Amino acid sequence: MIQRPFFLALRLLTTLPVPEVTDPSERELGLSVLLYPCVGVVLGVILWGLAHGADLWPENLLAAIILFFWLALTGGLHLEGLGDLADAWVGGIGRPERMLEIMKDPRCGPAAVMAISMQILFKFVAIQTLLQQQHFIVLFFAPIMGRTAFLPLMLSTPYLRQGGMAAAAIKGVPKKAGWLVVGAVGLMIAMGGAACIFWAFVTTAWLLVIFRWTINRRLGGITGDVLGAGCELSETIFLLAALLLPMSC
Repeated sequence: MIQRPFFLALRLLTTLPVPEVTDPSERELGLSVLLYPCVGVVLGVILWGLAHGADLWPENLLAAIILFFWLALTGGLHLEGLGDLADAWVGGIGRPERMLEIMKDPRCGPAAVMAISMQILFKFVAIQTLLQQQHFIVLFFAPIMGRTAFLPLMLSTPYLRQGGMAAAAIKGVPKKAGWLVVGAVGLMIAMGGAACIFWAFVTTAWLLVIFRWTINRRLGGITGDVLGAGCELSETIFLLAALLLPMSC
């Protein structure tokens, strides 16, 4: 049944109260990966709904509220990954084993603080601008883009940690079905109804390819922190590209 994999995906990627899935099989973990974009849809609907309060509250206040819910619904999980990767990138000095060691360290270094701070700042400004311009649909697609970014990274890059749910999920995900999901969701986003969404998708996909190539060259594969960083960066790049590219919504 699709219900258990969907609950698995929701429990992993959000803080939403969903039933616990006990003793998931490798196949169920793999199928849950295919449903990550659906988790993005759930988040996107919530953000899109909140954005319609723009007529009731000032844009800056509503932007802060939307960003708060965005972080609260994900538990800051992916931001933590971004911070860990930033620390490892600076402190690892190009040594994969040292980078992996730093990413396991629960302490937060200066690079992590800067990366997380800039990520939150860019998101806040982008949300506020989108509210001012009434382009709420971009807020719907951004979480979908972020959760879809997991799939190509997981399908095309070695996973460097042994054991755990992530390793089992990557092993159990059907590869052909995974790429079909990536293609289908990419087509849905690209055909989102506005030129800025199409070009934001193209820009984010292109930069995700560069991100994957750079990580593979420096680290030799991915970890959960790399996946979280890829999600966060994809969301913010999508938001900024929708605003900054010449084609406006």
